[in-house]
Amino acid sequence: MSIVQKKVAGNNALAIFGLLYGATCWGVIWYPYRIMAEAGVSGVASSFYTYMLAVLFAGFYFSKYLTNNWRGLFSLPKSIFWLAFVAGWTNLSYVLAVIDGEVMRVMLLFYLSPLWTLLLARFWLKEAISMIGFVSIVIALIGAYIMLAGPFGNAEVYLPVPRNISEWLALLAGIGFSISNVITRKSSHLSLIEKSFSVWTGVVTIALLYAVFLNLIGSPHHFPKPSFFNMTNWLVMSFIALLLISTTMFVQYGITQLTAIRASVLFLFELIVAAVAAYYLANEAMGLNDWIGGSLIVAAALISSFNHQDG
Repeated sequence: MSIVQKKVAGNNALAIFGLLYGATCWGVIWYPYRIMAEAGVSGVASSFYTYMLAVLFAGFYFSKYLTNNWRGLFSLPKSIFWLAFVAGWTNLSYVLAVIDGEVMRVMLLFYLSPLWTLLLARFWLKEAISMIGFVSIVIALIGAYIMLAGPFGNAEVYLPVPRNISEWLALLAGIGFSISNVITRKSSHLSLIEKSFSVWTGVVTIALLYAVFLNLIGSPHHFPKPSFFNMTNWLVMSFIALLLISTTMFVQYGITQLTAIRASVLFLFELIVAAVAAYYLANEAMGLNDWIGGSLIVAAALISSFNHQDG
C-alpha cells in the first residue's frame, strides 16, 4: 500500500469514527435535555443556552485562530449562512422532538434522512449511486418501516407517518439534517472551524428568533434568565455544550471526507444507541418489530461502511 493510499485509509477510518462518535452522542444527548425540561427549562431555552456555551467554550479554545482570521468574517461566503440556518432549524427541531416525543419513534422519523440525502446527493452533488449504496438505503428504510408500522402479532397496524407535533418536528429535522450534510460536503472551501461555528451560532440564532416569535403570537413560553439556573443546571448545560463541540467537530470532518449517502447511513447507528438508552433511562421498551427493524438498520450501516467506495 502506497503512502497516499495509507493516508486515504487513515482519513476514512477517522471519518467513520467521527460519524459513529457523533451518532453515539446524539443517541443519548436527549436525556440531559429532558433533565433540563424537568427543571422547568423549555427545549428552546435549553438549546439557546447550551449552544451559547458551546460558542463561548469553543471561542476560548480557538481564540488564536479567531484572532488571526477575524478579517475573514466580513467576506464569508453565502453557503456558511445557509449552513447556519439549516443547522439551526435541524438541531432545534430535534431537541424539541426528543423532549416530548417517544424517543425511538422520533429517531426513526428523523432517520428517514437517507432517503432525502439520496435524492439531494444525486441531483445537487451529482454523486453516482452505486448498487451497494442503493441496497443499503433500501435495507435501512425497510428496517425503519418495520419499526414504525406497528408491533408484530397485533391487529393494530398503522402507516409509518408522524402522529403528533414531536414526530412532525423529527421528520423536519431529518430533512434539515440531510440538507446540512449536503451543504457541508459542497462547502469544501470552508474550514472545519468555520463550519462548526456556523452550526453553533445558527442554533443560538434560530432558538432566539423562535422564542421571540412565540412571545409575539402570545404563546405561553418561559425563557429564563441566567440567574434562574442553579449550579447543577449549569453543570448539565456545560456537559451538553462540551458534547456538542466534540460531536460537531467530528461530524463535520466525517461528512467532508465521505460521500453524503454513506455518511447518512453510518449515522443510523444512533438508532441502536438511542434504543438502549431509552430502555434504561426512560423505561421505553423495544418490541419484536423494533429489534428486527433495528437489526436491518445496523446491517445497512455495516454494508455501507465496509463495502461502499467513496468517489
